[in-house]
Amino acid sequence: MTTNETTENQDILEKLFKIKAKGTTIKTELLAGLTTFVALAYIMFVNPNILADAGIPKEAAIASTIWATALATSLMALWANYPIALAPGMGLNAFFAYYVVGVLHLSWQVALGAVFFSGILFLILTLGGIRQAIIRSVPMNLKCSIGVGIGLFIAFIGLKGAGIIAADKATFVSLGHLLDPKTLLACFGLILTAALMARKIKGSIIMGILATTLLSMICGVSPTPQSLNDIISFNLPSMGETFLQLDIAGAWNYGIFSIIFTFTIVELFDNMGTLIGLTRKANLVNKDGEIENLDKALTTDAVGTLGSALFGTSTVTSYIESAAGIAEGGKTGLTALTVAVLFLISLFFAPLIGLVPGFATAPALILVGALMMSDISQVDFTDFTEGFPAFMTIIMMPLTSSIANGFAFGFISYTFIKFFAGKGKDVSWIMCLVSLAFLINFYMRLQ
Repeated sequence: MTTNETTENQDILEKLFKIKAKGTTIKTELLAGLTTFVALAYIMFVNPNILADAGIPKEAAIASTIWATALATSLMALWANYPIALAPGMGLNAFFAYYVVGVLHLSWQVALGAVFFSGILFLILTLGGIRQAIIRSVPMNLKCSIGVGIGLFIAFIGLKGAGIIAADKATFVSLGHLLDPKTLLACFGLILTAALMARKIKGSIIMGILATTLLSMICGVSPTPQSLNDIISFNLPSMGETFLQLDIAGAWNYGIFSIIFTFTIVELFDNMGTLIGLTRKANLVNKDGEIENLDKALTTDAVGTLGSALFGTSTVTSYIESAAGIAEGGKTGLTALTVAVLFLISLFFAPLIGLVPGFATAPALILVGALMMSDISQVDFTDFTEGFPAFMTIIMMPLTSSIANGFAFGFISYTFIKFFAGKGKDVSWIMCLVSLAFLINFYMRLQ
């Protein structure tokens, strides 16, 4: 490449991402993108396993996960100019697989239809400015408790997948068979990954997954690659079995309050909290506290949700792991674009991804759940009218295996306890409407 060509490419990148204006360099942005990719790459292993539990063919789940991540992240990079990656959300995929499909016994096609409707609703809320009004109406204690409850739910699923806990007729849940080879390997992965994270080593989660998978192959617990084609292949995984397979009519007929509403609310709070935190880290907030290009970022997320439903995966959302790249100096969309390109390159390694067993990814669920517990320190338990609804939100998610039930118990208890305690002025009319919606939902489900 000649000097003139290099200069022209730099000029193009400067026009697209305003790299110099943001006080960064191309090298810094590329390294930041690599860092975010390493921190986020575990989703290629974890999400397909979760979707497979919902009955989605694993090869198609791998392809849809990678394509949805790459395209949504590219849009965030090129339109919003954010150093933030998007991928199928942890918690949202659990709700998709273990509640909508597992508990409600709906098909994964119907679940994809619900994701599509939630994307439309999310887009309407964003373009109409309603999203910000909803966010402002929900008290901070409930916002924090939602993340904690989802974290416990994810950790519970991970502990079950690792075999560390098991069903019990007398106590509902009990200690699993810890001497089972798969459980022992999962425990090894959990301890190794936790130790790496404690030492603040980047890419700890994917390192733990790969180490556990390798050890399981050495021990003969999981199959080993027999040829180079089992590691890398130019026959890319196909989305053919999931692309445009969503059942829109089935999702609508089942009921908007049951699944579509919950998908929308989970995504609403999860993405807003992530964007606020990451944009502050990347210095994308002005002196008045306004976030640059926020509308574009929110619209990108909504469009990404629509795309994920069409491709055949659960809802995409902004990922907190983007903080790893931001900490390395990433400030522009070039960081996110680097992540997207690396995900596309990963398509060639789909055979290797398919060899990763479920017990190797289970520790990632447990540790992500542990990370999500940090928000509990922000819940005010000294005020019982605040602490009790937060507690109900947190505890009911894992115990009922339902994020929706956790929302419902938290919102409803908050509304009632505030009114009965003489603090009705703390409850907004939007909160009242949300609580009413959940009560109607309970009534409809019990008929």
